[in-house]
Amino acid sequence: MRITAKTDYAVRAMAELAAAQDAPLTADELSARQNIPVRFLFGILRELRLAHLVRSVRGPTGGYVLAQPPAEITLAAVIRAMDGPLANVRDLSLSDLEYPGAAAVLPDVWRAVRTSLRQVLETTTFADLASGALPDVVRDRAREYIDDVRNYSE
Repeated sequence: MRITAKTDYAVRAMAELAAAQDAPLTADELSARQNIPVRFLFGILRELRLAHLVRSVRGPTGGYVLAQPPAEITLAAVIRAMDGPLANVRDLSLSDLEYPGAAAVLPDVWRAVRTSLRQVLETTTFADLASGALPDVVRDRAREYIDDVRNYSE
């Protein structure tokens, strides 16, 4: 899975909105807090609004707020809003995917990749990010990554 700049910016903006606890933040404030180009951010906020993940608040103290409580919005929802499915193979359904010969078991690898991504991204909410308390599965996978890096660099 490749995390695009657009998705990275969207998740970071959503994290700021979650931390703001219903206080509207302007695009300029979000841009400054996360060092996101404001022109790019406007397009991202538009897509997040169309996906019903943020809403705009009008008026002199307006800006953007989350459209749902942060505990109800997962990272997966934002990634799907920005880039589509979490993991796909040539836009084919993984449940129907079949390969012949030596690659026959490869669809199971792709299914495992999707399941692993979902275990992390569907369980991590913006409330988790705002509080700094990540789900156990995320902490475990992060620890595995650090162990792997150490093992391969030795």
